[in-house]
Amino acid sequence: MAELTLFEAVNQALTLEMARDNRVLVFGEDVGRSGGVFRATDGLFAKHGADRVIDTPLSEGVIAGAAIGLALAGWVPVAEIQFLGFVHNGFNQVVDQLARVRYRSAGRFSAQVTIRAPYGGGVRAPELHDDSPEAYYVHTPGIKVAIPSTPADAKGLLAAAIRDPDPVVFFEHKSLLANKGEVPEGEHVEPVLRALSAGIGTPHELVV
Repeated sequence: MAELTLFEAVNQALTLEMARDNRVLVFGEDVGRSGGVFRATDGLFAKHGADRVIDTPLSEGVIAGAAIGLALAGWVPVAEIQFLGFVHNGFNQVVDQLARVRYRSAGRFSAQVTIRAPYGGGVRAPELHDDSPEAYYVHTPGIKVAIPSTPADAKGLLAAAIRDPDPVVFFEHKSLLANKGEVPEGEHVEPVLRALSAGIGTPHELVV
């Protein structure tokens, strides 16, 4: 198995899922030509072009709202919020809209959306860049929360999140981004239920 950083594992998962399913779209601030602030989307624009790797305006509300609409139209959006502290501007769309699609439609519709965001304090970052508001989402019915602690789990849980028929928020702790670990090559999916039964629950690794 190759040794990768957590963000390299995220990139590998995105690369494989976009190749597997042409409905998967990646979008957010600077995810395209620049490859993302932490390089998690590096190379995707060159492989898939501007129709599937989309640079958005500086508006978290637009990013989250567009993800809902795209999912209801049959796409599989993976939306990146550049830092989780910025998501407050899209909080209504995530908690009051995205989380309630299945409930509001009495089970007729679901929103296959993954929202990625780096988060976490203790890194001496500027205002909003080191917030840790992940607990809000753990207490939100209708949303699954995945927070990997190793590169292998980052790859496996992100693949599972993208394939899940319901919304998943996928948070990457900034203090773990450069940590390296062995990652299975090729397709690697860590189903959420299996992760729960395995007892995942370290401070930086949570599946709800």
